[in-house]
Parts: sequence; structure tokens; C-alpha cells
Amino acid sequence: MVSADAEPALAEASGQPDPGSLAAATALRRHWPADQAAAALGQVALRRRAVAKFGERAAGLFLTPDGLEQATRADVAHWRAARFTQAGVREVVDLGCGIGADALAFADAGITVTAVEADPATAVLAGANLGEHARVLCGDAVALASAVLGDGAALFADPARRTAAGRTWRVGDFSPPWEFVTGLLEGRVGSVKAAPGLPSTAIPGGVATTWVSHRGDLVEASLWSGPWPAGSRTAVLLPSGDQLEAGERRDPLVGAVGAYLYEPDPAVIRSGGVGALAERLDARVPQGGIGYLFADTLIQTPFATTFAVQEELDHDERVLRRWVREHDVGAIEIKVRGLDVDPAVLRRRLKPTGKKSATLLLTPTVAGARALVVERLS
Repeated sequence: MVSADAEPALAEASGQPDPGSLAAATALRRHWPADQAAAALGQVALRRRAVAKFGERAAGLFLTPDGLEQATRADVAHWRAARFTQAGVREVVDLGCGIGADALAFADAGITVTAVEADPATAVLAGANLGEHARVLCGDAVALASAVLGDGAALFADPARRTAAGRTWRVGDFSPPWEFVTGLLEGRVGSVKAAPGLPSTAIPGGVATTWVSHRGDLVEASLWSGPWPAGSRTAVLLPSGDQLEAGERRDPLVGAVGAYLYEPDPAVIRSGGVGALAERLDARVPQGGIGYLFADTLIQTPFATTFAVQEELDHDERVLRRWVREHDVGAIEIKVRGLDVDPAVLRRRLKPTGKKSATLLLTPTVAGARALVVERLS
């Protein structure tokens, strides 16, 4: 698939409107054996899915379903490479490079890259994706680490989060092992990527931790060693690059519903930065542990979605159904925090059939459970 012989099949597959269709398969089988036609069409289908992560570059990459799923989005990979560059890194070893998404970003930043991948087929694809921009080694990261991590080389690792049974969230199932890659951070500049739901018990002492959201999607947690303050917890928003230091964990004040409601970015919530954001906004929470912030004065912030509170209703279903009917609502967005309410079920039970749209936020408050009619401002 990565050889020049495959290029004509890939080119024809790229011209198919639906590479997964029977018509596409029939068209390619006129010129190539069934297995080659299927491989070319499968590769094109993956490339089209990959556009969301890699943009135009996706059209020239070689991919696998698992590799694409775990691959870092391009904006995030380039953010990481920039942090390494700012830390003075000139060489990086990527242990467990997958299809090479992060290694590409390091190379783009002018960093010399050695990439290690355990799976032979994936290593071939990584080599094709990276070309002359990196050295790709196929082998076990644990066995090769001491040989490839020379003096001055930074470390990057994105341990595979898959087993034979499929995707896993258990830290003990990661490969290379979590304890091994985090242990390599000691005494060198490095970063280890993990899923954003990484348990706090899996974060070793002496590292900085970032939680990254990309266009509102929480995409990763990453550990950092080097010039970043040990123990720091930071929310990073991309592509803007805005950062919020969570500082010491502190609970926001509890108070009444206000004129404005802020829904913190998921990276802020995961980093424990809601208290820090509340201080910036002079805001309060409606009840302890609830991730909505209320304020009486509007302050613009990139770290939360902002709503104007228009009405405060009892959350009783009969009250809400009547409100929906009286306000001619047909399209309704429902957000819920801290209450045992299924938004999809409630939406059906409210029977919206009108012509207008509305947003309802259901939350506990100091005055009891409430439904808030809000208007999105940002």
C-alpha cells in the first residue's frame, strides 16, 4: 500500500464518491484484485475521516483505524511541538509513535525525531508518513528506550490504550507500561500523553499536568517534565492557546442564580480550575460541586460558554411543558447538571411542536432544583 505500485489504485479510489459502496468496489475490481481494491478503498475512507484531525494533509497519509483513533489532532500536536521548541528541545524520541502524527509535528518544528513503534505494520505506515523527516524503528519501547534516549534527547510517549479486547481506560493496560514511561520523565524534558479522564492517582509527583480542549472537545491530558512548574495543573484551549492555571484547589462560593451563567470549558473542569475561573469572573456556584457559575456582571472569557439568564422556572415537568407550549417552542436544547434527568427523555416528554427555539439548563440551586431559560452569548 505504501509503494509506488499502489498509487494508481489509490488515485482511482480517491475519485469514488463513496469508497464504501458496492459501486466503488466494482469499479476498482475491474483493474485490481479484490484484496488490493478493498485495501485502496479502505485507505481512502480512512483519509476522508482523518480530514477532521489533519486537514488537507490527510490525503497523503497512510492510516489504520486504531492508529487514526488514537492519533493526536494536528493543532494539538503542533502546540506540543511548540512547547518543546520553547524549552530548547532539538531532539525527541517518540516511544510508541503509532502512525506518526506527533512525530510529524515535531519534524515540522525542526526537531530531530527518532520514532519507535512495536507493531510492524504500523511502523511501515509511520515510516511512509514521516519519510526523511524521522528515523523509525520497529521494536519494543521498553527494550529500545535506553539505547535511543541519548544525552539531551527529550521524551514523548503516547501509550497505546488498546488490548485484544478493544479500547481500554485502565492505566494498567497501557503499552508501553504507564509506570515505565512516566519514570523516564525524571531528569529530562519530556511529555507523556494520556486520555483526558486520567485518574489523579496515576499522576506522579514532580510533573506538570495539562488538560487540552480543542474547539470545545476535551481531547487529552499530558504530563510534562522540564521547565514547567512541578505540581501545576493547567487548562489549555486550542487553537487559541489560552491557558488557565488552576492553582491550589479551592471551592467557589455558593450563591443565588445571577443574570449571567458560565459553563466552564471541560479542560477547566478537569484541571480543577473552576475555583480559579470563579475568582476571575467574580462568580459563584448554585450548589457545591456543580460546574455552573453565576454572576451579576458580564465578563468576557474564553474559558467558558456564556449565557444570559432570561427566566427561572420550577423544574417540574408540568411547568416546563406549559412554558414550552405558551412560548411556541419547537426546537429545545436541554442541559443538565447535578440532577437525575435524561435530557433526551425530557425533551420528548415536553412535546415541543412550535416554531421557536429555546435553551433550558436544569441545575440544583440554593433555592432547590430549577430550570433556567437562557440565551447563548458566546
